[in-house]
Amino acid sequence: MSNSQSLPASEFSAFTRQLLIAAGTPEIHAATVSAALVDADIEGLASHGTMLLPMYLDRIAAGSVVPAAEGRIISDTGAQIVIDADNGLGQVVAERAVALAVARAQAHGLAAVAVRNTFHFGAAGRFARSFALEGCVGIVMANTRPLLPAPGGAERVVGNNPLAIAVPTEGGPIVLDLALSAGAMGKIRLAENKKQSIPEGWASTSEGIPTTDPAEAIKGMLLPAAGAKGFGLAVMIDLLTGGLSSGAIGDAVQPLYGDLNKNYGCSNLFIAIKIDGFRPVAEFKQAASRFSDKIRESRKAPGTTDIRVPGDRAERAHREFSGTVRIADSTIASLRDAARRLNVALPPQFNS
Repeated sequence: MSNSQSLPASEFSAFTRQLLIAAGTPEIHAATVSAALVDADIEGLASHGTMLLPMYLDRIAAGSVVPAAEGRIISDTGAQIVIDADNGLGQVVAERAVALAVARAQAHGLAAVAVRNTFHFGAAGRFARSFALEGCVGIVMANTRPLLPAPGGAERVVGNNPLAIAVPTEGGPIVLDLALSAGAMGKIRLAENKKQSIPEGWASTSEGIPTTDPAEAIKGMLLPAAGAKGFGLAVMIDLLTGGLSSGAIGDAVQPLYGDLNKNYGCSNLFIAIKIDGFRPVAEFKQAASRFSDKIRESRKAPGTTDIRVPGDRAERAHREFSGTVRIADSTIASLRDAARRLNVALPPQFNS
């Protein structure tokens, strides 16, 4: 990766935790958020990694994120729970929601936890994977501020709402994690930071003209993956997350990089399915493993060296993890500025 540095992950994680703590985040919450962001960087998912941390810190300072909030249970019928996150850090509330959903699925077979008034939680696949590691099928979704036009439209009407589904296997879980735009906004912001263009088909200008300029894409509109199919799924995720939680839907969700004084206010839904209510978990894992192996071993097209199933990239990144993480120079510069404001010592590996 050009324009980046390789840093010791343990020291870098400690630094990001200290930034959050200095900003007023309880130590246990800082550890949760830092682990999620650094893991995304380790997995090569920089758009969901520590490049987000300066914005998190700015929102904490502005008061639109409440770093000590853990979420309040508003209603609880056993298998169905609604949490008001009170604008807490998304990863913190998400981990609580996953733990509740797993426990209730063990008791009831299935469980769903809807969350309202929450903040960005990073990569949805992280939480879906947690379900699978507990022997459940996990489904996680969230809504964002409108970024996509309807087919034929020239106005943002729905978010690039992420969806993650994970199932256990005899090895690492199969984890599908996707946003419903052709390209994620985080990746577009990363391209802007690196002064790079974005692929055709990812975005259009505010007038609906296709563009490869990330700055124009940020001001304009993202295009839905698979056209009307992706758009329709994004609409349903908005209704399932915001609708079931009595939270924000559509343009009631605020821009993540907009007015820092306004609460982001997105909504989430976490669903856990207890597998052994249908069949023994070991049998399911064996079937999933056989199927995934068959896919990986399928015949390759010319020029293809590797066939993967969802989740393989992240699983390989952790398996091959050498103790260092690559961080973009632009992210390091932003974190350096934050450290100076918060009077946090810089890691010695940061270039001057």
